[in-house]
Order: sequence, then C-alpha cells, then structure tokens
Amino acid sequence: MAIAKGYAATDASKPLAPFTFERREPNDDDVVISVQYCGVCHSDIHQARNEWGNSRYPMVPGHEVAGVVSAVGSKVTKFKVGDRVGVGCFVNSCIGCATRDLDYEHFLPGLTQTYNDVEADGETPTYGGYSDSIVVKEGYVLSFPDNIPLDAGAPLLCAGITLYSPLRHWRAGPGKKVAIVGMGGLGHMGVKLGAAMGADITVLSQTLSKKEDGLKLGAKDYYATNDAETFKTLAGTFDLIINTVGTAIDWNAYLNLLKFDGSMVLVGVPEHAVPVHAFSVIAGRKSLSGSMIGSIKETQEMLDFCGAHNIVSEIEKIAIQDINEAYERVIKSDVRYRFVIDIASLAA
Repeated sequence: MAIAKGYAATDASKPLAPFTFERREPNDDDVVISVQYCGVCHSDIHQARNEWGNSRYPMVPGHEVAGVVSAVGSKVTKFKVGDRVGVGCFVNSCIGCATRDLDYEHFLPGLTQTYNDVEADGETPTYGGYSDSIVVKEGYVLSFPDNIPLDAGAPLLCAGITLYSPLRHWRAGPGKKVAIVGMGGLGHMGVKLGAAMGADITVLSQTLSKKEDGLKLGAKDYYATNDAETFKTLAGTFDLIINTVGTAIDWNAYLNLLKFDGSMVLVGVPEHAVPVHAFSVIAGRKSLSGSMIGSIKETQEMLDFCGAHNIVSEIEKIAIQDINEAYERVIKSDVRYRFVIDIASLAA
C-alpha cells in the first residue's frame, strides 16, 4: 500500500493535525490521483466536529478534490496519466444494486462518501482530499475542461453541483425569477450558474454588505432580509427560491415570496427543525423541497457547462497548516467565497 500524507481530525474536540496513512492498493479499474487542491466545505467542519453524530476517526476530510492522474489500472479507458481530474462527494454508489443508476445514484442506498465512510469491503476507511493522493474507481472520477483552473474549479465538485442540480431540475432559465438565499460559498455559485442559465436572479442576504459582489457575479437584484420591508416588497415574486443557509430562518416568510405553483428548495441544513405552517404552501399550491449534490453524470454535465460559460468559484487559497483558522473563519462567514487548500503546502 502507498503511504499518503494529509491532515486529519482525530477527535471532535481537537484541531486537525498532520496525519500519515496508507491508501488502498489500486485495482485494475482504479485511478490514482496526485491531489493538487482541495476545497473546504462547511460540511467538513460539521463532520470533523461530529456535529451530525456520525463521525469516524481518524478522519481526513475533503470532497472537492482536484488533481492530476498519476497512474491507472489496466482496465481504465477514460483516463490517462497527466489528465486533470476531480473527485466529488462520493466514490461508490448503490453497491447492492444490479445496475448503477446514472441519474439518481446519489439518492440510493449504498452511497460511499469520499471520506468518513468505508469502502465496499465494509472495513477500509475512506479518506478525503486533505491529502497528497487518492485512489478512486474510474466511474467516479470527473474530467475538468481545459479552461477551468484546478484551484478555482475544485469547489465546483460540491458547491457547484449542489446549486446546479436544483437549478436544472426546477428549470431555471429565461423568464424565470429565481431567488438565492445566502451569499456564501454555495450562494455565490447559485448566482453565477443561474445567471448563465438565463434566469433573473435575486440575492436575499441578511445584509447588503455583499451587494456589490452579488451584482457583479450576475444577480439583477439584491435585498437585505433583516429589513422587514423586503418581505412585503417581494411577496409573490419568485418561481423558485433556493435556500443555501444552514441557520434557522422563518421558512413561512420565504414561502410567501413564491408565486403560485412556486417552489422553495433547501440545500442548506439547519441544526434544528424549522416549523412550517400548512397555509404557507396550500394557499398557492407551493412546494417545499430539498436537493442533494448530483450524480456523477450530472456533475460532469455541470463541469462542462462551467467550461462553456467560464464559471469558477471565487476562492481564497490557503496552506494546509492554516486549516483550523480557516474553519473558524468559515463559521464567521469570513471568506469570499470558498477556501481552497494548496496541497503543495503539505511539503512545507
């Protein structure tokens, strides 16, 4: 087995620290990737700190993995050494199914997460992209378009697909009014992607502090939700609202902003349950829905779309030695808009 270096959480209450571990031996259908960059997702923090109650330690986080192929198995046909590739939120799916569902695999049982999980053998831990290498089955490796840089492209593998999937599913496009709730790591991708699809994008953020950014990235309007007049002015306005925030908000107030037959889609996960009144949905045949990442097929579609429209994430690159400070800054929303770890810093 190959020795890998990275940073790991060893306990919910301890900071991430240097960690040396073994990567599994590649099979004939595996791709070995030399990791160059890895995005930092808020879910990394939740899992490293066991805030969802399912953490396994030691844990090497990271599911926005971008790098270069360093070796391929004998049966690999899609990739060759030197290819620019990525790995997103999962590395296997539906292992108990007779056939793989290319469209809905991320919603089916048997999904193997890129980290904080175990391989198909039920024993070998999966370790993520806060490391210098990763071994992944060919069918779960993604290709980066030539014009997408690996550093700013890495967050597309979670933040990008998390917004692309609901925008596509609910048919965001010309003539559709779409609100993005939250102007953060997820929200700013929703603005870029929705605008590129031709939709009329409005940002709903707690304050107007990021208004200039939102308009620059493609939003047509920007409103502060700490102003009660916003909810009066925008009542009945939107075909689609995508809520990216992970804090509790008044979902009833936001549902009132939908048109008849409109939908509010949740991609953020508040810690506690949020009450919804029945009249918030039945009065206008409105829908409250959810969405989670996307299949490998759809993620590749998203990367190709981003390549065609020159869309990348707005990033701040950091050394891996600064990861614990970065976690605290994410919690404070002190990043515009996604941290990306330069894995070369592991050698420092």
